Amino acid sequence: MASMVAVQAKQPSFSVLPSSLSDFNGIRLTTSVQYKRKVLHPRGALHVSASAAKKILIMGGTRFIGIFLSRFLVKEGHQVTLFTRGKAPIAQQLPGESDTDFADFSSKILHLKGDRKDFEFVKSSLAAEGFDVVYDINGREAAEAEPILDALPNLEQYIYCSSAGVYLKSDYLPHFEIDAVDPKSRHKGKLETESLLEARGVNWTSLRPVYIYGPLNYNPVEEWFFHRLKAGRPIPIPNSGMQVTQLGHVKDLATAFVKVLGNEKASKEVFNISGEKYVTFDGLAKACAKAAGFPEPEIIHFNPKEFDFGKKKPFPFRDQHFFASIEKAKSVLGWKPEFDLVEGLADSYNLDFGRGTYRKEADFSTDDIILGKSLVLA
Repeated sequence: MASMVAVQAKQPSFSVLPSSLSDFNGIRLTTSVQYKRKVLHPRGALHVSASAAKKILIMGGTRFIGIFLSRFLVKEGHQVTLFTRGKAPIAQQLPGESDTDFADFSSKILHLKGDRKDFEFVKSSLAAEGFDVVYDINGREAAEAEPILDALPNLEQYIYCSSAGVYLKSDYLPHFEIDAVDPKSRHKGKLETESLLEARGVNWTSLRPVYIYGPLNYNPVEEWFFHRLKAGRPIPIPNSGMQVTQLGHVKDLATAFVKVLGNEKASKEVFNISGEKYVTFDGLAKACAKAAGFPEPEIIHFNPKEFDFGKKKPFPFRDQHFFASIEKAKSVLGWKPEFDLVEGLADSYNLDFGRGTYRKEADFSTDDIILGKSLVLA
């Protein structure tokens, strides 16, 4: 049976360490593409007033993106419910969060406990509660969205967290929202979900982040570099290290999610969301060092084809240029990233790894294979 409760919890308070600011901002690639769009009311769309308090359901919300998004929405005055399996606490005090802010949040956040893959339960529990807006943060397959739509026929807006990983690999970058997509990508379920939302005629918005980083990140993005920097180890980077990529801070992504709520310009639209600038792999290693206050690292380049790493990944990023234009979100939504790269990495380090907290233990086994061969060649 689902439980709808206001969760009140008390955790020890934290203080914020100062961020290490820097003039390192990666590299900027410019484009002349501009978005000009008439403000129309899409056929079949329900119009949401962003100023009105809404009854909002977040699918997920206790791991990374949803932790920040739920706080922003509660501060905006919305009634927010998290749908989770209940394996993680619904309210935990964040590093740097004041006792007052945490007490306010924990007294207002609600919880609906269940498994989203139990489709009948999802339909019955959501239909009984009724929600104005759904933020689907952890959906991976279209089949997971269908019972939500079935349960909420009067839903005002369905806001989906997709991925820039849906784009077809291309020599022409950055990726734009109109670019070709890859139906065979590992994110094909997100593409199919976007197609389902369009086919069902609901008022939907989809955000496609590139690489996300920030405090509490459960993916080995910045944490991978921080482990090596802390241990004083060289940073192994595939091939030339000049591959260009892009990172966006989780708080900037959460802000974008709030920006599309009730925004008629966001109706039935896709938006790329990430950082303002792009950065090379080598540049990212140096940026992590600057942000965390470590000396500039030694970088070792290697050819992945010369090694057998088994099922382990020697590097956390796809070995290619991968970045997307955020001009549409800036132009249409009036959104802009708050964090530059080093400032954002400092925020992540100071509020997470620098406090001794991280998601995965350091594993240098693939590094040792690479370094062993490098020493023999030397």
